[in-house]
Amino acid sequence: MTDLVLDCSDIDQYLGKPVESSPIREPLGNNDIRRWVQAMHYPNLLHYDPAYAADSRWGKLVAPQSFPIVMDESHGTAGACVGCIPNSHLLFAGDEFWHYGPRVFGGDVLTNERIPYDYVVKETGLGPTCFQRGDNFYRNQNGELIAKQRSTALRYNAAAGGATVNPDGFDEPEWSDDELAHLEERKFAWIKMLHDLGHGERWWDDIKVGDHLPERVFGPHTVASFTTEWRSYLFTIWGTINRRQIDMTALGFTEEMAGHENDPVMERINPELTDGAYIGPSRGHLFPKYARKIGMPRAYGYGASMGAWVTDYLAGWAGEHGMVVHSIANYRGPALSGDITIQTAEVVDKLIDEKGRHIVQVGHLMQNQKGVKMCLGTAEIALPKRVE
Repeated sequence: MTDLVLDCSDIDQYLGKPVESSPIREPLGNNDIRRWVQAMHYPNLLHYDPAYAADSRWGKLVAPQSFPIVMDESHGTAGACVGCIPNSHLLFAGDEFWHYGPRVFGGDVLTNERIPYDYVVKETGLGPTCFQRGDNFYRNQNGELIAKQRSTALRYNAAAGGATVNPDGFDEPEWSDDELAHLEERKFAWIKMLHDLGHGERWWDDIKVGDHLPERVFGPHTVASFTTEWRSYLFTIWGTINRRQIDMTALGFTEEMAGHENDPVMERINPELTDGAYIGPSRGHLFPKYARKIGMPRAYGYGASMGAWVTDYLAGWAGEHGMVVHSIANYRGPALSGDITIQTAEVVDKLIDEKGRHIVQVGHLMQNQKGVKMCLGTAEIALPKRVE
């Protein structure tokens, strides 16, 4: 693969220039929030149960901090996928988030300003690989900045990716009934933590360096669960946004992966061709045949969902009086069908930041049942401090 050339020169003309947006057509609804947390395996009552949410600090249903990417037609990667790279494919490689405080509620209208940031080409197991970054600025109808996301996309030669697939990964692992029952117990341990904290505070004073956050487990992942994830992004539903015109072939996607995903003209003619689940760059997530053409052994989950899992895991632990203020997530491997996802984190520092917030810094890790690293990074979480 060392002789392979990846031509990224077309990217240069787009850096620093905003990418056209695809605004949502109606205000967000509470059911949009409910659909999202259900798809993300995040059973926090704040986000779907009105009676529980009525007794919260907000007095009504509130979206999780992971929610803003729901309304973006490229789930955060538009600024990291500009310029033509011939015969290429794209995978999510990581996210960095800054959260500024405003929360999202039913009735809000979110916008996203997308600006390509930079890129670098490195040699990887896929041959020459472009690590491209783009910024997303999510705002509400009042112009308040909710969050900034710096998304990293990995762009590489599609055929080179397909050549790396190991047939040993084609088959899903088998889970016995006893193993599945034990998994449900492990899953509920984290859910019970949410219930036990309830509307209470997780005090900064009580946290010590070296503390471990409770383990979070979900899965086994399936084509059905990946499909549920996909359908929770508003742009995958016909007619939800005023779509910009995107030519996937012009971006360099191969003919069999390009298709009409997000094509606003085709959506009015034959929308079956446009939502990405069946035809387009995203089809490899649900169809092993196409997954193997771009380097994945079988159906696999969405990078944007992995970023949401990180935020939800940390925000759920922090509780409604805490907030994830910054996080870095470096993606190392996908959530494959048949595998489970295990999240852990350790407190590595405590500090008071320049804004006077009481911060806990954690190192977080996501891996599967074999110990294969899927995602790792650090995050800063603001927690309340007891009044002395």
